[in-house]
Amino acid sequence: MTPGLGFALGAMLCFGASDLIYKRGAAAGIPSGDFLMAQAWIFCPGVTLYAWLTGNLHVTSAAIWGALAGLFLFIALYNFTQSLHGGAISTNAPIFRLNFTLTAALAILILDEPLTPVKAIALASALLAVWLLLAESGDERGKSDFFSLAQVLLATVTMALTNLFYKIGLQHGALPETIVAAQAWMFCSLATAAGLMRGGFRAPPRGWAHAACAAAGLFGAFVLLLHGLLAGPASVLVPVAQMSFVFTALAGIALFGERLDKRKSAGLAVAAIALVLFAIS
Repeated sequence: MTPGLGFALGAMLCFGASDLIYKRGAAAGIPSGDFLMAQAWIFCPGVTLYAWLTGNLHVTSAAIWGALAGLFLFIALYNFTQSLHGGAISTNAPIFRLNFTLTAALAILILDEPLTPVKAIALASALLAVWLLLAESGDERGKSDFFSLAQVLLATVTMALTNLFYKIGLQHGALPETIVAAQAWMFCSLATAAGLMRGGFRAPPRGWAHAACAAAGLFGAFVLLLHGLLAGPASVLVPVAQMSFVFTALAGIALFGERLDKRKSAGLAVAAIALVLFAIS
């Protein structure tokens, strides 16, 4: 069993829950920038307090990787939440979670993590699952416009780099909680600055409830993923965590009435096989 796999599976569920909350926020008409600002104002003090109370807040030079991750995370989440206004979650969430393939490739090339036959098959299976889930048919075709797809692709690339920065920061000696806190400080600063440039905070009262739930989900996801990365390889654990699209696609179909056809069913089945392969790689 891959070290740290349990943490990655927990992170997968938390990321999936966060994706659903983003979709609910978009459906409620909450502007993406305001949503992220409210989420940051809840997340930042919460994770800082947690890191301090647990004795794991040690700001060293290695924490800069957490701040860099916060910059790229802001770009990723802003564009992802924006893309949901013009696209289906069962389409855009799989594209967004495709970032794990880029992270795995970078970890293998830059961090010298091994590429085993089983890992290669697992990555190929995950890619096949995403392709199957992206294949739209019938009246679903055209639900995601070009601008929505461009936004989610940008989010995918920047999120891949964010995941890589986590592993590099840990290798340089930063603690998981410190990295998440440094990321939160950068993210909160950017979200607040962006909000002020737009003329202030305009989220409706119900936006706070959505933001609080999203912050809680991401808190669990980031802390679990980083603790997993302390023990195991990024080229395995990041793909497992980012395969939350399996959970999200199923929930999107059940909660939002998004269509489930044979091809999407096959995609979900292949994704489950990929998870098993990652576990034994």
